[in-house]
Amino acid sequence: MLIPISYLFYLVGFVLVVTAGMTLADRTNPRRFTSGAFWGLYAVVFLVGDQMPPEWVGALAIVMALIAGFGGVGAGRGAQPSVAELAASAKRLGNKLFVPALAIPVIAMIGTLSAPALKIGGLAVIDPKNATLVSLGLGCVVGLLLACWLTRETPAQGMRESRRLTEALGWALVLPQMLGMLGLVFSDAGVGKAVAHVATSYINMDVRFVAVVVYVVGMALFTIIMGNGFAAFPVMTGGVGVPVLVGVFHANPAVMAAVGMLSGYCGTLMTPMAANFNIVPAALLELPERAVIRAQIPTALPLLAANVFLLYFLMNA
Repeated sequence: MLIPISYLFYLVGFVLVVTAGMTLADRTNPRRFTSGAFWGLYAVVFLVGDQMPPEWVGALAIVMALIAGFGGVGAGRGAQPSVAELAASAKRLGNKLFVPALAIPVIAMIGTLSAPALKIGGLAVIDPKNATLVSLGLGCVVGLLLACWLTRETPAQGMRESRRLTEALGWALVLPQMLGMLGLVFSDAGVGKAVAHVATSYINMDVRFVAVVVYVVGMALFTIIMGNGFAAFPVMTGGVGVPVLVGVFHANPAVMAAVGMLSGYCGTLMTPMAANFNIVPAALLELPERAVIRAQIPTALPLLAANVFLLYFLMNA
């Protein structure tokens, strides 16, 4: 293949290396050395993590957790455009500002749907096993180029803005990947089997509707606990989804997985554990604590209830 998934990892690693370098050089950051080390270690995971022994990657993750846990990740106070300059730029560009942002999902969708047919000399252009992620990466690159063209800025300014947003999010930026790893650890530790044992021992899983409710609500609850739907998915799917919904009631695995993940996202809307979604935005916008979660609960609960019926009626489609 011409564009494997590893290229996306290298791109992310490169951005993190630049971020680490900028952080180390920023004297306005009171924790520039520990912050630079944090982002540098994160870059190593993307650049050479697949070539390292798993124990070494785990050690890097522990070091990163210690740096973050002891308050070692901080942000600098770089020069920012004035309100007048931002207003003038927004007035000049108008709705054209949405073009780079919208280009990302459009290219991701086109790449995903056309990946099987995109071949040159018999070689696949995009990694067919990771078409969505590779297409998303391509969309981000195109979005950056469009943004530079519209704003008449350079890619270097894009890197500076990337670093600013990365520092604003802080350690919460790594939560999705860390919690996804936690889900795999839970799965390997047999948590899914334990969930299946508890569910089948104390709940009548012979009733299809009950099994659907357990899976859908369980996905939301585990996501609330873990803070990430990717962490909850292997636990609930291995414990209830595959053995009960697919094995007993012959559910379509694709439908089961899609509705299951959507149910997990309902849990994401309701938990402070999803700090990068619910806590960091509130802090950046100076909103009251838990304001984002309180605003999202009225959407999350009806959507979770709708998922129960969606899976119940569509699982055999």
